[in-house]
Order: sequence, then structure tokens, then C-alpha cells
Amino acid sequence: MVDQAATKETGRLETFADGVFAIAITLLVLEIRIPGPRENLGQALLNQWPSFAAYVTSFLTIGVIWVSHHQMFTIIRRTTTTFLFLNVLFLLPVAFVPFPTALVADHILEEGTRTTAVLVYGAVSVVIALMFNVLWAYAFRNGLVVTGTGANRAQAVARGFIVGPLIYLAATLLAFVNPFISMAVFAGLAVYWMLPGKIPSG
Repeated sequence: MVDQAATKETGRLETFADGVFAIAITLLVLEIRIPGPRENLGQALLNQWPSFAAYVTSFLTIGVIWVSHHQMFTIIRRTTTTFLFLNVLFLLPVAFVPFPTALVADHILEEGTRTTAVLVYGAVSVVIALMFNVLWAYAFRNGLVVTGTGANRAQAVARGFIVGPLIYLAATLLAFVNPFISMAVFAGLAVYWMLPGKIPSG
């Protein structure tokens, strides 16, 4: 277990990160347009299915990232200035997620631009997965993780994150074959990581 002093040391980092996650996940809904009073409400809502699909995919994805980040700090016992800045860089692509979400929603039905939109979405996902590994690598090399039995759990969590960038890269490259399948894989991955036991607990 992480002692109370360590919890206080990482507390401000976690609070700041939680704020970024909350803002990013809230901004997602801005892509969904409210139909005008003269529009056919049912048809207008149906026409926005790409926005709803992109919203759900990104909402679940950010939720999974938040849970993973939370679990990380049941194992990391202290911070350094460098680690704080690395965490800021990790949050950079997280805060950017609403943009590729809107991009996909607006272009997924456009034959000429849908592939590019999904590639941008996937690239952001790959960067987030890479930054998780950067955080873990720094934490291990600089003794920020708990010791004893907790260290074994930390190693197991780290091994799970290593494959993340490769999985998201493969999903991204699927956009060259079929952008719809690529986005379906991103949605499926979010659901998969939500299954019991898929994200290790601290």
C-alpha cells in the first residue's frame, strides 16, 4: 500500500490530471448539434449518428485512460519534477481528443477525407499509449514505484501497457483498408478494457 505521505505527494498531480480528464470528456458533447425548430427532429438526430458514435467511442476511451491513470497512482509512491512534466505531456494528447473526435464525426461519411480523419484519431490514441509507457519507464528507473509485493504488481501493469501502442497502431493502420472497421476496433478496445480484470488494480 502507498503510505499517507506518498499519497499527499502525488495528490496534486492526480487532482490536476482529473481536471484535464473532466474537461476533455465534457468537450466531446459540443460536437453534437441541437436540431433547429423547423427541422424534422427524428431525421435530424438520425443524421447525426456519426457524432453520437464518435462521442461514445471517445467518452469510453477517455474513461478507460482515466481509470488506468488512477490505477497507476495506487502503485507510484512519489513524484519528481521531471515526472510531473512527463505527466503534463501525457495529458497533452488526452486534452486533444475532442478535436479528432469532431474530425471523425464530420468526415467519416466523406469518401475523400474519412481515411485521413481516422488516421488523425488513431495517431492521437497511439501517442497516448506511448506516453503511458514513458511514464512507467521513468517511474521504474527512478524508484517511484512501491517496493515489496507491490513491485510485482507494478511490473505486471507495465507489461500490460507495453502492447498498447502496438494494438492502437494496428487499429490506426486499418484505416487504409476500411476507416469504419478502424473506428469499430477503437470502440471495441474501449469496451474490452472495461471488462473486469482487464485493467490491473493496484
